Amino acid sequence: MNRTELDEAVRVDGEAVWIDGRPRTLLCASLFYFRLPREQWRERLAQVRASGYTCVDVYLPWNFHELAPGRFSFEGRRDVAAFLDLAREEGLYVIARPGPYICSEWDGGALPAWLGLDPQLRVRQNEPRYLEQVTAWFDRVLPLLAERQHPAGGSVIMVQLENELDFFDCADRTGYLTHLRDTALRHGITVPLIACSGQGDLAGATGDADGVVPACNFYPDDDSPHIEAEVRRYAALVAERGVPLLVTETNRRHRTLRRLLASGAKLIAPYLQSSGWNFGYTPSSGNWGRPGNFMSHGYDFGGYVTSTGVARPEYAEAQVLARVVEVWGARLALAVPGAADSEVSCDFPTSWEPAALDLPGGGRLVAVPHLGADPGTADVRGVRVAVAPGSCPLMAVDVPLRPWGSAATLTLASADLVAAADGVLVFSSDVPVTVVLDGTRTEIPVSGSGTVAGVTLVVLSSADAARLRSLDSDGAVHLADAPQQPDKAERTAVRAVRRRSDAAPEERAGLHVLPPALESLGVYRGRGAYRTTTDLTDVDALLLTGAADIVDLTVAGRTHPPIAAFGAARRIDVRNVTGRVAIEAVVEIWGHANFDDARLPALRLGALRGLGSLWKVLDTTDVSALWTVHGHWAGDPAPTRVLGGWSSTRVAAPLTYTRTVHARTPSALYLRGIVEPLRVCVDDGEPETVHTENPWVLLTAGTHQVSVTLPHHPSGPGLRAELLALDAVRDWSCAVQDDELLTAFAAAGSGHTEEVRLPLVLKPGEEAWLDVDLPASPDGYLVRLDATQVRVTGWAGGECLGRVWSGERPDFSGGDPDAFWVPPSWSGLTLLAQGIEGPGTPEVRTLWLGGPAD
Repeated sequence: MNRTELDEAVRVDGEAVWIDGRPRTLLCASLFYFRLPREQWRERLAQVRASGYTCVDVYLPWNFHELAPGRFSFEGRRDVAAFLDLAREEGLYVIARPGPYICSEWDGGALPAWLGLDPQLRVRQNEPRYLEQVTAWFDRVLPLLAERQHPAGGSVIMVQLENELDFFDCADRTGYLTHLRDTALRHGITVPLIACSGQGDLAGATGDADGVVPACNFYPDDDSPHIEAEVRRYAALVAERGVPLLVTETNRRHRTLRRLLASGAKLIAPYLQSSGWNFGYTPSSGNWGRPGNFMSHGYDFGGYVTSTGVARPEYAEAQVLARVVEVWGARLALAVPGAADSEVSCDFPTSWEPAALDLPGGGRLVAVPHLGADPGTADVRGVRVAVAPGSCPLMAVDVPLRPWGSAATLTLASADLVAAADGVLVFSSDVPVTVVLDGTRTEIPVSGSGTVAGVTLVVLSSADAARLRSLDSDGAVHLADAPQQPDKAERTAVRAVRRRSDAAPEERAGLHVLPPALESLGVYRGRGAYRTTTDLTDVDALLLTGAADIVDLTVAGRTHPPIAAFGAARRIDVRNVTGRVAIEAVVEIWGHANFDDARLPALRLGALRGLGSLWKVLDTTDVSALWTVHGHWAGDPAPTRVLGGWSSTRVAAPLTYTRTVHARTPSALYLRGIVEPLRVCVDDGEPETVHTENPWVLLTAGTHQVSVTLPHHPSGPGLRAELLALDAVRDWSCAVQDDELLTAFAAAGSGHTEEVRLPLVLKPGEEAWLDVDLPASPDGYLVRLDATQVRVTGWAGGECLGRVWSGERPDFSGGDPDAFWVPPSWSGLTLLAQGIEGPGTPEVRTLWLGGPAD
């Protein structure tokens, strides 16, 4: 094939997505090889294909393959080439998404943790240090994709560059995307290159780089009446650029997907339709909490397949919609979106601007979403029809039936058309269907049939339509066997385990004046210990700044509650301690930030992990008074007020307070009472934004001019300012345990164990390595803990399963945070249980073994 022929094999234009010369409507499910056991790849791919979807989108996480600088792996569960080949064998197209940034609630958004060690390197920018690293990754991964493009007989039909760049403050979007595009072309990528917008800024996502096709991610409220209007606007905007509307991520509910389809989408890719598992230390720290959260190891947003591979009811909805897409074929793929508000009125909640598709050859498909919970009816072109609650039938209006062997015109059908043959039409509905053929109206009950104008009409329930296998010319339909849902197995209690006598070894990581980042010690996933002794005579508090992700701090033998503040400063009470004492901090990386959020230090993209800085608080001074006021009508000389104390009618207008602050040591300015973000400028430096989540400003020793600018808020609680004089805790010895060391220790077993009957009681800070005998199971296990105030990490089959935190803990999101999944072929189970300080005694009472449907 020459380059022109390759381009023609997969192309996009203002009309459609074209594959091998045919226009296609693509239903695409996210399916991530890195979140599944390799032995289940084929089964999961086949499951997607059996749903009727014809495509999967696949992230390729950079830091899943580059384990350390320059050390790449594409073997075992990392053999993405094998996964892509399996997709082709199962009849699926692939949209490949190699980043370099992917988000995906994955550790660091897939950016390697060591990038943050270079202070000059700026991630996701058109910056040479970063692009050098990206090019090294692309040089490894793009050849794999190029060899597996559809024009070369493979599965890949599109390659996405970057991910939702419009969420990120990129200084040179055009330059950055142009570099990524040129690298892709240099490696022989001929299929369309796309870039998705996360919040609708097409230029922000693509940089308007020539040859980069804009795509859209939509995450609306499923019950919103405004979806159609927004999607049609973007369909029109991309049409102006000569490309179709590609929805590369969206919600999982098929009622919503139908609304996108009717509004002009040619690719519809609900995100995480097939769920998975964040094995190892790979979940992210994200901003879905207050504002920080930990992503759970179970990665499941309610798609049509659970993390363990069990189909949900939405799976059948997928099969019905896929039937609709198949039966309308090229006419649907080439349909043009329009409005249908003058054709439809409803007695139930529905779209404010109903959508319709004008079909080539005549006729329309009108989407009628029922957004309520009660039975209802709609008036379509003057005909009253029933519409099931929660549904969105695509009603055929004025459609010639010539392609299906009839000279009649289908004036109206109030349900989805799911199959057609010469003189036979099959509809799917859970309420009676109204059909008007050549002016003759009939109503057909669910599971009923009839003949009008020589056309046989058959109505199947949605459950039966999902099972539709074939259609005979006489109207006889053949259904597949009803799917067998796995029973929810009764949980089995494990009440005895074997406790190892030894603990995992540490690797010594040197002596350091101040605590180093874990990444600088070679730990990109795992944990490290920081140890020192210091004099706490006359010290009532310590201040911890910049620590992440989880700090288990022990001072003079007393273990404090875990600190998971996402880098925000935290005061630690040490009033009951005096003299020279030992301090130990064990810091565990949950995962690097996958999003860039300025409110907390550890939520910045590329932020490092570790202890940060630990300070002794020498004294605290109230500095709330003697601030001069600048702004509003304040004259010269400037008035002096307390911080926030100016009285003015100019509510919400910015106002600046300034005062001189004398810091005899390194100090921290604490601004108590922040409601809205404010700006702080120290001397002539750049202003920094200070948030209620971390209301601290660190100052060097010396005399400073501090200015605080905030919107005037007379109803607010008022600001107070404290100055804490600090002295750094120094001379740390460090030891590390990265994820590979811990996994190897878990897999190696132990020379000596003793049987322990549960419950197992631990002291705060105590750790216990436990081996669990699992009975053989063809389905694997979901393992749940009846426990309080423990963190437990699990391993099986030479892999880390994840972590569970029982008791008082930070916010979690993403899926089930309270279980381990042990896949069927992963033998053994080893647990590391850690007692943590908090309400209640650290205790593991029972392990419960459940099946995949648990």
